[in-house]
Amino acid sequence: MNSVEEFLAYAVKLEEEAALRFGELADAMGSCGNSDVSKLFRRLSEYSRMHLADARARSAFRDIPTKAASEFDWPDVESPETAAIWAADPFLGHGEALQIAREAEEASRDYYKSILDTSEDPEIKALAKEFFEEESQHVREIHKWIAAYEARRSVTAS
Repeated sequence: MNSVEEFLAYAVKLEEEAALRFGELADAMGSCGNSDVSKLFRRLSEYSRMHLADARARSAFRDIPTKAASEFDWPDVESPETAAIWAADPFLGHGEALQIAREAEEASRDYYKSILDTSEDPEIKALAKEFFEEESQHVREIHKWIAAYEARRSVTAS
């Protein structure tokens, strides 16, 4: 990251793509009657929309670079928080959906951590730390959801 403006452009794009993908997955699950998983993905889409609003608010008074989707240099093919597209499988279970959500949130957390660890700009580091901490909170929350899901499942299996 070379500037705060570039960091914010990436943060906005990451959250846009996460909100879009989780929303698409929620719609796909809803259309095939998998309402439990649809609700989970919808909730995650809303979290991403809240972070998107925050990133946009932080960039409101800055000259944010405009980039085409292909110009973003992500660690993988898609932005880090973009959930796996195979999650649109109509037979996806709640446990699998939680694992997909965990992977997406962990990838986002790790992305911001890498910026925090490598940037020398104090303002970028401060923003990366805030975004890292937010994503870490999401990871912890999803781990709680997974533990609760597994506890319910083991009770019903008994």
